[in-house]
Amino acid sequence: MSDVMSEEPTPGVLKWLQSQRAAGFDSLALYQALRESGWAHEVACRMVGLQPAQVSEPAAGSHAPHSTADRPVPWPPGAGERALLDGGDRTVQALAVVREPNIIVLADLLSAEECDALVEAARPRLSRSLTVSVKTGGEEENIDRTSQGMFFERGENECIARIEARLAHLLDWPVENGEGLQILRYGPGAEYKPHYDYFDPREPGTSSILQRGGQRVATVVMYLNEPEAGGATVFPEVQLECLPRKGHAVFFNYSRPHPSSRSLHAGAPVVRGEKWIATKWLREARFD
Repeated sequence: MSDVMSEEPTPGVLKWLQSQRAAGFDSLALYQALRESGWAHEVACRMVGLQPAQVSEPAAGSHAPHSTADRPVPWPPGAGERALLDGGDRTVQALAVVREPNIIVLADLLSAEECDALVEAARPRLSRSLTVSVKTGGEEENIDRTSQGMFFERGENECIARIEARLAHLLDWPVENGEGLQILRYGPGAEYKPHYDYFDPREPGTSSILQRGGQRVATVVMYLNEPEAGGATVFPEVQLECLPRKGHAVFFNYSRPHPSSRSLHAGAPVVRGEKWIATKWLREARFD
């Protein structure tokens, strides 16, 4: 981050700060988030009501810290203690729990009918998958992601609203803190190479992205079918591979936007058949 932002905050940034206050974040945590996004020390202090002398400024020429404190993250109540978890309208089974990073493999999160309904509703709306550009804050094609995809609006239909309510109940995280459900189709050979889902604080476009709900803090990958071979969700740092099974899912969170979260993951190439997944990204505050 070579150019530190020193201009006055936009209405969008002020709205984001207000939502973060409402979510319970204190002034120091907000200062830290602003510095990670590229705001100058004195401006960040003024925006959150701190005196510059109260906070240590990073040394000249250094980046703002990635994160020195963990953010609150979604986590299913009782996960790691019991196998059956409360999804509100549905009991969900935890098949495996990993710590550091926090990963849960979930069985029967979706019914077969819900999986089929999502695929059929998404099929006519598919296009080449895009990723969020942390350079500009917009969207772009990424050579590491060779799937087709589309986004539903949050609560777009009864099926989606029901699934979103289930996830909110299961993960103890507000529905409004979730992005719209994304559906992806991976054909033979298609993959998504290792990546992180959080927005890199060092990139210039991140500050504009964070104005809508703050950082991503968790991901749910739901399997809508079963490819004949390949297509696992891979966590290379912990040597975990989650094989797609219709209606099952893998959930993981990341309390800091930094590789130390160990949330690096990938979609392995599909060898035979096709893979359909639904992805839900959760933000630290309301996403509008």
